[in-house]
Amino acid sequence: MAAAAGASRWQSFMNHPAGPKTVFFWAPIMKWCLVAAGLKDLSRPADKLSVSQNVALATTGMIWVRYSLVITPVNYSLAAVNFFVGTTGIMQLYRIWDFNKNKGASPITEAAQGFKKEAEGVAKDLKSEVKAAEQDLKKRI
Repeated sequence: MAAAAGASRWQSFMNHPAGPKTVFFWAPIMKWCLVAAGLKDLSRPADKLSVSQNVALATTGMIWVRYSLVITPVNYSLAAVNFFVGTTGIMQLYRIWDFNKNKGASPITEAAQGFKKEAEGVAKDLKSEVKAAEQDLKKRI
């Protein structure tokens, strides 16, 4: 009797519309790799994290949570994994924000400082080229 109930549960699981014979089962299983990567990124320095990547992960994770609950069949495992994908993206965005707030600089400020240094280098090169051209002109006269 118990074996028959167990077999029936197994058959029910295998033949479920979101069971292992469908993409609805395997997509969430594979998507847990994104969650693992997000958790692994917790050990990376916040200044090495990508804002655009984590915005994309947070946004798509939360959008897909909603989608997972309105599709037929309702896919709770897909909703769960997407919730965690979105949550890890939000956690990383908080780490980036906190790092930039405490450091006193934003990525825009850092980019502006980089452009300023590059412009100063170009100006210095131009100044030396003008000086060399002036000396060459004086020699010719």
